[in-house]
Amino acid sequence: MTTRDHAMRMLAHRLKEAGLSTPALDARILIQAATGASDLELIREPGTLMTPVEEERLAAFERRRLAHEPVSRILGSREFWGLPFTVTAETLDPRADSETLVETALGLLKDIERPRILDLGTGTGCLLLALLHERQDAVGTGIDLSEGALAVAASNASALGLSARAEFVESEWTENVEGRFDLAISNPPYIPHGDIAGLAGEVRLHDPMLALDGGEDGLDAYRALARLLPDHLTQPAHAVIELGAGQADAVAAIFEAAGFGVSRIVPDLGGVPRALVAAWPRA
Repeated sequence: MTTRDHAMRMLAHRLKEAGLSTPALDARILIQAATGASDLELIREPGTLMTPVEEERLAAFERRRLAHEPVSRILGSREFWGLPFTVTAETLDPRADSETLVETALGLLKDIERPRILDLGTGTGCLLLALLHERQDAVGTGIDLSEGALAVAASNASALGLSARAEFVESEWTENVEGRFDLAISNPPYIPHGDIAGLAGEVRLHDPMLALDGGEDGLDAYRALARLLPDHLTQPAHAVIELGAGQADAVAAIFEAAGFGVSRIVPDLGGVPRALVAAWPRA
């Protein structure tokens, strides 16, 4: 048997040797998952011995992480906007960069009472549910083509106590959408098809292809959204759309051509243009 502290340090070393980007953080999270120890317990009781069951559990986690499986998928959960979300093979792994969309959307909704929100390609439901968590008067609809993803989103809504204000609909974009909304939000597939083979293993091997593949130039989903959203937005309304790297100008042109007014592009914390804000109709 070994202590938690020693096991954590050795695991971090092996993960670093394997070239993984956040070895110390990954090791701490996996040790906690294997042992049930809190942050405080790891600090106060570094010499606590791991049980054989805990060591076996940690070894299984390590094998999966060394195979480039993301920690969130190993544990089946990811924190987003300070909230816990279940993730599965059916859903995109929520990323902190996408919190830029939530922050931007909240600013657009601040003067709207009882807003209706449409989330296209909802996945885990993280964008919609983060907004509903912040706006207790809001209701929303999450759309996805994946039945499995919708089941995960509905489960997350239930776990967060938001089921009464969130519905989830299986649809190819707006095909089965009814009514009009004050705000549409989306993190669509935007990776050019030819670039997918070069993605990091954590993404290429574990995120669903349906949530990644944006067609030959990565812009197919943006064209569909710009074409379809006007029939489902109030006047006035806004769309907040996640951007891939280097796509801001092309996506802005697509939405402008469809009659939207692109008011700004919001960078994420890394300075990368991340959220396109499009007003409907263009003033």
